[in-house]
Amino acid sequence: MTTISLLRHEPNTCAGPSAEDLCSVQERPKPAAGNHLIEVQSKSGILEFACNPDDPILHAGLSQGVALPYECATGTCGSCRARVVSGEVAVGWDEAPGQSRLKRDKGEILMCQTRPLSDCVVRVPANVGVGFPRHAVPRRCDGRLDVITRLTPDVIHFEISLSEPISFEAGQFVLLRVAGLEGMRAYSMVNYERNAQRLSFVVKRKIGGGFGNWLFDRAREGEPIEVFGPLGRATFHPEEDHNLLLIAGGSGIAGMMSILDRATRDGYFRNHGGYVFFGVRTLSDCFYLDEFSRYSQEADGNLKITVALSHESCSGQQHPLHPEIRLASGLVHEVCARAMEDRYDNTMSYIAGPPPMVDGALRALIVGARATPDRIRYDKFG
Repeated sequence: MTTISLLRHEPNTCAGPSAEDLCSVQERPKPAAGNHLIEVQSKSGILEFACNPDDPILHAGLSQGVALPYECATGTCGSCRARVVSGEVAVGWDEAPGQSRLKRDKGEILMCQTRPLSDCVVRVPANVGVGFPRHAVPRRCDGRLDVITRLTPDVIHFEISLSEPISFEAGQFVLLRVAGLEGMRAYSMVNYERNAQRLSFVVKRKIGGGFGNWLFDRAREGEPIEVFGPLGRATFHPEEDHNLLLIAGGSGIAGMMSILDRATRDGYFRNHGGYVFFGVRTLSDCFYLDEFSRYSQEADGNLKITVALSHESCSGQQHPLHPEIRLASGLVHEVCARAMEDRYDNTMSYIAGPPPMVDGALRALIVGARATPDRIRYDKFG
């Protein structure tokens, strides 16, 4: 627990946006009994919101329309860094990887891991705006584990039925929590749907992965799961009018499947090209091949799908059971760079997967393809 003496400060107010489709500051109620008032000082001004002492500051702000900075929202990346100016707070995960980016002797915290024990003033070293499209305001809801399907020996597809519908953009993620496991885990949705009553996910088993091990070893259909979201900015919007380049490794394919789901439903590939590069170790590690084939067939030749095998040799042949899918040997970002040479015009790129793969893909796009940052979207989870 971190304790900081209360300092005097001048009260401030902030007007919300006028657009009808935004959740604005004026709509937020004053703190109910038992809640604490959080004042956020940033480069763009001062905002206030209420926070339950059981909630992380980040969650409370986002759920009330305050666009606080974040990427992973689970303590890994450090993007939700802030400094406590006054008040008393409790840090939940003291060993979070993102803590290494903090000047803890200066009172810096990760808002995703910090709960208020009193009214607080925090300073954020970034611009903090107000407003989300109403359908995308993050919130907490209850869910139940509804379907568990093993896709490969170390990959599971699972679904959660929700107590109330959630709307989200293709490419977004939610945080999941189950009783008995510390903290929340971030997972991108595989499906896409407005007012979704069911969310689909894929998880790869990892050494020391608490949630994945729970799914593989102990989880049973019907078990309760807490859901918070939607979150994430690596989203697909058909009106942006770009060709699509999707680069994913392992379970990072989840958000890409959501993008393909929406693009296919909207007939996006009738007028745009699409390129998918999916990295796995060997052919036996592949999954979602039926879905890839269906999306490719519905795109009528405008969607090219390549599976990159990092630990198995092949020479550009088609998949034996899915001729729409091309196979290639090598790391997925290297396979992509070779295949996409001179094909980057009017392309929006999406990246998801293990951090080394994401870093490699970013280098290939920025250095090799000279892509500008506004044409690359990704979320950090690891």
